[in-house]
Amino acid sequence: MPSAPPPDWIIARRRVVGDRIRAARAAAGLTQEMLAELAGMDRQAINRIEQAHASPLLDNLFRIADALDVPLSDLVQ
Repeated sequence: MPSAPPPDWIIARRRVVGDRIRAARAAAGLTQEMLAELAGMDRQAINRIEQAHASPLLDNLFRIADALDVPLSDLVQ
């Protein structure tokens, strides 16, 4: 049985996380491809997270924060 789509408030918070990742990536002068390589992920995954089309695993958020050299708390609210 397919799961129900997430409520609007979750989508909104995903957008905030994606926006923060995008801003930190831009501040670091990285492309999505560069960030993906540093984080050990693929570019499409980074894009889906930044666009709020996917809910990132906590492990991937750790990888992204480490690759950006920022505390995880800077990326999530």
